Amino acid sequence: MKFPRRRFLHLAAGAAALPAASRIAWAQAYPARPVHVIVPQAAGSSSDITARLIGQFLSDRLGQQFIIDDRPGAGGNIGTEAAVHAPADGYTVLLVNSQNAINATLYDKLSFNFMRDIAPVAGLTLVPLVMEVSPSFPAKTVPEFIAYAKANPGKINMASAGVGGPQHVAGELFKFMAGVDMVHVPYRGTTPAVTDLLAGQVQVMFDVTPTAVPQIRGGKLRALAVTTAKRLDVLPDVPTVGDFLPGYEATAWVGVGVPKDTPPAVIAALNEAINAALVDEKIKAQLAELGAITMPPAPAAAFGKFVADETEKWGKVIKSAGIRAD
Repeated sequence: MKFPRRRFLHLAAGAAALPAASRIAWAQAYPARPVHVIVPQAAGSSSDITARLIGQFLSDRLGQQFIIDDRPGAGGNIGTEAAVHAPADGYTVLLVNSQNAINATLYDKLSFNFMRDIAPVAGLTLVPLVMEVSPSFPAKTVPEFIAYAKANPGKINMASAGVGGPQHVAGELFKFMAGVDMVHVPYRGTTPAVTDLLAGQVQVMFDVTPTAVPQIRGGKLRALAVTTAKRLDVLPDVPTVGDFLPGYEATAWVGVGVPKDTPPAVIAALNEAINAALVDEKIKAQLAELGAITMPPAPAAAFGKFVADETEKWGKVIKSAGIRAD
C-alpha cells in the first residue's frame, strides 16, 4: 500500500497555520453540543479507559459531554471506518492507536485509507512493552536469549495477543534485528497468551506494561528487557532491548484523530484542550497507573509526523516478515 504521507501531514499543518484570532473564536464556539468519541477497542480495554479519562477532562474543560462509543472488531477497523464516514464537523472524534498504523499495511482491502481519511489531532500516551520469559527459561539476559535462539532455531515459541498486533510486530522486529528464528503463536487476546507463558507452553512474549509489570513484580515472569529507548521508572533495573540491539524501539501508542476535512479551527481547539490534559497532574497519574507514559504536549503536525513515521516503520516490518491478516 502506498501511504499518502504528504496529504496526512498537510491535514495536521492546517490547524497550526490558523490565525490565533480564529482559533480563539472557534474555541469559544466549539463545542456547541455533545461530542462522540469512537473507540475501536472493547469496553474495559486500556484504550477505553484512556478515552474515558481524557473525555471527562474535555467535558469539564469545554462544557459539553464527550460521549465514549466503543466499537470493537476487525482489529480496530470497524470503529475506524465509522469515524471515516462520520460528518467532518468536530462532533465525531476517533481514538487512534498503533493498530491503525499497523493495519495500513496488514490489510490489503479496506474501505478507507487511514493516512488519507483521518486527520491527526494530538498524541496521548506511549505504552511500552516488555520482553519477558518464564522463570524456568534458561536465558537470563538478551544476549543469552539470542545465543540460545540461534542454537535452537525454530524451537522457541513467541506468544502474542493476535496476528499483526503491537506485541506481534515488536517480536518480529526483534527476530529481524537479532537474526533469530522463533515460531509466532497468536492468541485471541493477552490473557490466554500470558496464561500459556506462565505454564511454559510458549517461551517468550513482548507484552504491554499494564499486564506485564504485575507478573514480573510477582516473580511469575522474568523481564529480559523493555522495548523503549530508555529504561522505565516502573522497571528501573531492566535494560532496554536497544542496549543489545542498537536502534531497536517498539511501543504501542494512543492518540486522537478526526475525519478528514474537519475544520482546522476545530482541530486546533481540540489539540489545545488535549495538551492541557497532558500536563494535568491528576490525568498524568491516572494514565501512569495504566502503565502508560504521557506524550509531551505538541501541535497536531508533530503528532501527524509521529503517526506517519510509525506507519512506514511497521509497514516495512510487516512486509519483511510476510505477515497477513487472519
